[in-house]
Amino acid sequence: MKKDENESIKMAKDWIQSLAQGRQGREIETQALQSLYSVHVQKGLIRCNFLVPKNLSDRDGNWHVGAIATLIDIVGASAIVTVVGNINVSVDFSISYFSPAKINEEVEIEAKVLGHKGNLSSNMVVIKNKENGELIAVGKQWMSAFDLKHKSKL
Repeated sequence: MKKDENESIKMAKDWIQSLAQGRQGREIETQALQSLYSVHVQKGLIRCNFLVPKNLSDRDGNWHVGAIATLIDIVGASAIVTVVGNINVSVDFSISYFSPAKINEEVEIEAKVLGHKGNLSSNMVVIKNKENGELIAVGKQWMSAFDLKHKSKL
């Protein structure tokens, strides 16, 4: 593995863990990742577990779909960081919800980079119930490199 790949993997792992531990990020990010643990990171792939906390539930005791979307966005972006070495912005984002997860249920999350060309990268995030393997949600995302120094002429 090249040194740059090691640095990108470390950057992704540090970013996702610091959000989950509340050391950086906005409240919505840190709340959505607060119960994330057991993070495995390699180039193009992140696997982790998550225990659904009560404060991220809807009135029926299900994991709130907005919290699921936030988690998918961040974990998917982290997987792309392992490939490109920087944080990108979402340009297309879709989620399919299949079944609910209840408070205190444990889920498995796997984010894979599907492709990268030029400034565009694509990922897919799959969330399953850890106990029974039931599919909870699948997110697909396109992300683009964003240069804050570049001024658009649009």
